[in-house]
Amino acid sequence: MEFLQTTTGINSIWVGSAFLAGFIFKRLHLPPMLGFLLSGFLMNYLGLTNGSLALDQIADLGIILLLFSIGLKLDLKGLTKPEIWGGSTVHALLTILFLTLLILGAGTLGLAHFTNLNLGQAALIGLALSFSSTIFAIKFLEEKGELNAMHGRAAIGILIMQDLMAVFFLTLSKGEFPSIWALALPLFLLAVRPLLLHIIDHLGHGELLPLGGLFIALVAGTTSFAMVGLKPDLGALIIGMLIGSHPRSTELAASLYSFKDLFLISFFFQIGLNNPPTIDHALIAMGLVLVLAVKSSLYFLVLTRFRLRARTSLLATLALSNYSEFGLLVAAIAAKNGWLSPDWIIIVALALTFSFLLSAPLNSKANVIYDHFASLLRRFETKTRHRDDSQIDLQGAEILVFGLGPFGTMAYDVTRERQGDKVLAVDHCMEIVTEHQQEGRRVIWGDATDYDFWRRIDLKKIKIIMLAFTNHQANMMALHEIQSTGFQGPVTASSRFEDHRLELEKAGATAAYNIFSEAGAGYADHVCKTTGLVCKTQFIVPSTGIYNAHTAGSENT
Repeated sequence: MEFLQTTTGINSIWVGSAFLAGFIFKRLHLPPMLGFLLSGFLMNYLGLTNGSLALDQIADLGIILLLFSIGLKLDLKGLTKPEIWGGSTVHALLTILFLTLLILGAGTLGLAHFTNLNLGQAALIGLALSFSSTIFAIKFLEEKGELNAMHGRAAIGILIMQDLMAVFFLTLSKGEFPSIWALALPLFLLAVRPLLLHIIDHLGHGELLPLGGLFIALVAGTTSFAMVGLKPDLGALIIGMLIGSHPRSTELAASLYSFKDLFLISFFFQIGLNNPPTIDHALIAMGLVLVLAVKSSLYFLVLTRFRLRARTSLLATLALSNYSEFGLLVAAIAAKNGWLSPDWIIIVALALTFSFLLSAPLNSKANVIYDHFASLLRRFETKTRHRDDSQIDLQGAEILVFGLGPFGTMAYDVTRERQGDKVLAVDHCMEIVTEHQQEGRRVIWGDATDYDFWRRIDLKKIKIIMLAFTNHQANMMALHEIQSTGFQGPVTASSRFEDHRLELEKAGATAAYNIFSEAGAGYADHVCKTTGLVCKTQFIVPSTGIYNAHTAGSENT
């Protein structure tokens, strides 16, 4: 028992409790991050808070890597869209105004911790609670494979604008403006960009690749921003966006994936570990969670006013329906400067945690929620549609291929070679669609997980649907939407793991393929073709007549 009181013992308990809680939540089909949050609160309750792991530093690294990897996938031009800069600004003003009035009203009723708050203090709390969690939203969108979907781009764009607002607040809270050298920062980044791209070209595929990513994110990104008085995390995001056009940016992001996830565990764990709450703190935090209904409604109304469809607006809204880790920073700075009571640090931390607990299952069931309330939600749509969120023409196609990653592109090319213009590819990333159209492929923008997409096309003309997503959850959601329309034709899907393949077949896919094992079979067929060996077996997708990867590299016989 004495061992459990040592720092080594407490470290072991921290790791063990975080793993077990995350594992249990995973088995319950809930996000493991919620388990990490609750395990932190449990350790706090048990008084096991004196471990030696540097959670703050590890969590900071996780946030930096997350923002850097997202920056690799983003386009700076997206921030200039009206729904991004206009939507984020209008929502912030409306939310701060509402929360300020609500807090002042609570003070007049004599509620604990609200009395004696003046207008400035109420507005400060309103500011802290107006932001949404970058970590939570991006993590969920990434897990569902929706970062490049219309609603994913809208949510991330709004979060970036909120980060820029955060920079402005931090500047004012310090009572000083960034260094005059901040004006030269854009020139420095543009000057160093060719060097960084050259470095990525020569990193190879081993251990230097993730280390190179850390070097770019920390040295070129966060350090350069911190040296001129700007928010370091924003530096990681911006430097990622500047080098995101490099052909190896996807591989670079993938090499950092495990590090990022491991480091982010500390972020969620330490939220519950830092401060012991009281009943009063918990009650106020739960009340603030109820206020999320208004904050979320404002997101939905603002986005639909910018001509986004109801589904796009709802899914973006649900990703943003939480409080932000930045609210903790605002409360901490305000308490340090004597602007707010330290109690508000605990209240905001609890509100953040409770909002995660509420938002997680809502995001997991986002498509189901829209399907159920679609007719009601569509009443809020404008008469005209956003250019990137409009109706879809299938151009007379009979075969649809969804997802144009490397695997999906090859599946499309082979199928079109054999079936001609009966084949049409669909992807939810406009940049990918444009790129493939320029290369001569028949590609349109669309989202296979979209309830409305399947109800705006004539399924009677579609004979085969091929799901080529590498994201398992995206495949499962798309399969569910297809089945809900009553489509009777064959639906095939791809997977990266054998258990995912079996799950897809159990969910109703006509056939599902493990792309790694199929790639090996395709390689063997290629050897047969190039060396003159006889390939005795051909493999055909059941009920479709379309050859799978086993014959993608060989001649038909």
